[in-house]
Amino acid sequence: MITVVLADDEALLRKALAALLDLEGDIRVLAEAADGAGAVRETLLRQPDVLVIDLEMPGLDGLGAVAEIRRALPEQRVLMVTRHARPGVLRRALGLGVQGFVSKSADPAHITKVIAALHAGRRWIDPDVSALAVMDDCPLTGRELDVLRETGEGYSVAEIAARLHLAPGTVRNYLSNAMQKTRTRTRHEAARYAREHDWL
Repeated sequence: MITVVLADDEALLRKALAALLDLEGDIRVLAEAADGAGAVRETLLRQPDVLVIDLEMPGLDGLGAVAEIRRALPEQRVLMVTRHARPGVLRRALGLGVQGFVSKSADPAHITKVIAALHAGRRWIDPDVSALAVMDDCPLTGRELDVLRETGEGYSVAEIAARLHLAPGTVRNYLSNAMQKTRTRTRHEAARYAREHDWL
């Protein structure tokens, strides 16, 4: 029996998938969550074999939730589902240790197969998601993207340094590199540029 926690803010899709997974016989949905905070809470409480989580959710998104979960449960298996696998997102997800990535439009039988693959210790990235990753032309490093993401949230350099456990000077260096690579004049312009190019 493979145990699963299912996190998706779209109630109809979440409940339909939960019902279909339960019908498979060898998968048991332990809990559902409607947002990232709920996903963190239920996963830490239930410790399922596989967390199935939507990328785009209000508040704490899928990647943010996975980051919190894996700090506490570094071996947690994660399958991420999304409607829009933007360039750059796959790299961030893999960097967080996500083992599976599928389209939200995938057939439930396919999602079941992927859950079983992850439970068996394998990775799974759907071909359409892989194709987007190949086309990713982002010149920024993961850390440069991290500081731009925090900039986009409105944090100061000192706050970004504290949140990312970096020295303020290091944050400034990352921001300077990002501005050079994006040919922008301010960190806020660089963050906007990165978002417009779907790198964040």
